[in-house]
Amino acid sequence: MASSVTATTAPPTPHQPGRLGGRWIDDWRPEDPAFWESTGKGVARRNLFFSVFSEHIGFSIWSLWSVLVLFLPEPVFGIDPAGKFLLTTLPTALGAFVRLPYTFAVAKFGGRNWTIISAALLLVPTVATAIVLEPGVSYSTLLFVSCLAGVGGGNFASSMTNINAFYPTRLKGWALGLNAGGGNLGVPVVQLLGLLVLATAGADSPRIVLFVYIPFIVLAAVGAALVMDNLTSARNQPRAMREVARQPHTWIMAFLYIGTFGSFIGFGFAFGQVLQNQFTSDFATPLAAAQLTWLGPLLGSLIRPLGGSLADRFGGARITFWTFIAMAAGATVVLVASTQQSLPLFLVGFVSLFVLSGIGNGSTYKMIPAIFRAKAMDDVAAGGDTVAADRLALRRSGALIGIAGAVGAFGGVLVNLAFRQSFLETKTGDSAYLAFIAFYVVCVLVTWVVYLRPGNRMAGV
Repeated sequence: MASSVTATTAPPTPHQPGRLGGRWIDDWRPEDPAFWESTGKGVARRNLFFSVFSEHIGFSIWSLWSVLVLFLPEPVFGIDPAGKFLLTTLPTALGAFVRLPYTFAVAKFGGRNWTIISAALLLVPTVATAIVLEPGVSYSTLLFVSCLAGVGGGNFASSMTNINAFYPTRLKGWALGLNAGGGNLGVPVVQLLGLLVLATAGADSPRIVLFVYIPFIVLAAVGAALVMDNLTSARNQPRAMREVARQPHTWIMAFLYIGTFGSFIGFGFAFGQVLQNQFTSDFATPLAAAQLTWLGPLLGSLIRPLGGSLADRFGGARITFWTFIAMAAGATVVLVASTQQSLPLFLVGFVSLFVLSGIGNGSTYKMIPAIFRAKAMDDVAAGGDTVAADRLALRRSGALIGIAGAVGAFGGVLVNLAFRQSFLETKTGDSAYLAFIAFYVVCVLVTWVVYLRPGNRMAGV
């Protein structure tokens, strides 16, 4: 018989030690078909919708400096290309660093409660940047406020961990892909806003971009308070984190996620600067570069749910494997275009990398819950309790999402550092493209050996 879901607002009870106030759901069984169809589906979709919105704003703030560097002409601010790459690297690094504590926070405070807090925190970098961003500001001050924007990167980890708890295994690829894809759209949206401001108000009006986001940040926090729920079942995350940290699959998946998400966010932050430095005559003004920087992140974000859906149908490992082969080919096209100074070919290759990284983002995140679901079924086959195995798989997959998200985001740091070093030494990105090709080839081999090799027990992941 189907059960109903009631979000309670009672204070902590002896069975819920340390639980903070707010809307809590104590009975949540997404793997039960009757429960899911009668009540679970509607609740999950409601939480997914506002999770996407809040994460979207977080991504926009995280990638804010990929836009703001276009408003910093070197004659006025005195910042060379290497200095601008550092301004986009620091928020990437902080965003990667805070993803682990943000993952813990879902279990500690509840998904709804933490969404309110994490959304409100976005006001800090937005307001701080609006205060200091003007000619004459010191480079060290800009480095500090750019670093603060990294808090937006943490929203992804907490949002994905939270939504992972709401959906059954058979729908996780779709749900996580939609959640992440909607969040990733924050990158091209802030870049399109930057293009609009450059085209209408000019390069001396960067504060307009910041002022536009302040009301949306407030809306994200208030909306989460009114619409979202906390799940009691999403608990014991610190213990689960310690458990999965000892599992080889954790670090393998984190490595693969460097190749997918690290590429997406790294390219998203760097693409505008790469165009300006690689094809100076074609992109002599910030407006010219801004006209194209949004295209790759937009397509990569929109296609991410497709990557999750394909993984649901054909298996995450299989889609990931072919994606990395295609990414190696795409990076080769970019390298050839760079050496021949062919802008059309360069754009085709680079945009294809965005699209492929979006597909790979969806497929790798589908693999994470599938790995622990497979382990849970092994435990059940050995005589274990089905409900207990499902809960353990949920906690561990949520913890791995946090670890993989953090390590993968550091891939964005490596991408920006690779471009910075390559342009410093050779005035082109060729050395960086060679490094990307080599890395994708390694990812192909790892995916095959660990998850697709004939006779592998994880072949269904």
